[in-house]
Amino acid sequence: MKRVLTTLAALTVFTSAFASWNVTILTSSGVLNPPSTPITAPTLVQSNPVPQITFLTAAATPHPLIVGMGTGYTLGSFTGQYTINDPTNSLPMLNGFNFVMAGFVYDYGRITWFKKVVRNSDNAILWQGSGVFLGGAYAGGANGAFSAVIPVSLSVPANDVTVYETFQLGGIITNTSSAALMLVEQDWTVVPEPASMMALATGLGGILLRRRRR
Repeated sequence: MKRVLTTLAALTVFTSAFASWNVTILTSSGVLNPPSTPITAPTLVQSNPVPQITFLTAAATPHPLIVGMGTGYTLGSFTGQYTINDPTNSLPMLNGFNFVMAGFVYDYGRITWFKKVVRNSDNAILWQGSGVFLGGAYAGGANGAFSAVIPVSLSVPANDVTVYETFQLGGIITNTSSAALMLVEQDWTVVPEPASMMALATGLGGILLRRRRR
């Protein structure tokens, strides 16, 4: 029994170690106005051991995602969309992520965001949220660069999801007002199933060994 449990745990760890998540970027683009100027942001994707997706909005082409600051643009938007799935059905389930945003706001500059995670099998919304970064001209706002990390937990674990996120930049009503979205990142986390199985196998093996000694 001990050998069987240990073998199963070892096989699970071995399979997970060499399997990778399938991450597909569907959208990484936006628009600056006026005049209407489409932009595309490059992405960085890590699929093993856990998904990590980064939208490099500061490196968007033909212009970074900045309004104000002498750019001539007063409005901006960005949409990111991607899917994650486990093609082998052997990886531990996704249970959340750290949502990272970095940028800059000044005076009346502002950045609003909305994000949701949908399970593909039944379109259930596993998480959604929204927020805003405000320059110093607003009550509760602050001028300067920001870097925010928001821990997110899914309502239930999943291994096949689509993520939608949108950002709106605006508030450029004075010469000093500005807003810039420099980076959007999501570092996913998983349910620690392999470790739990190994611990279970070790624990049960110890119990069986003690019984034999008796």
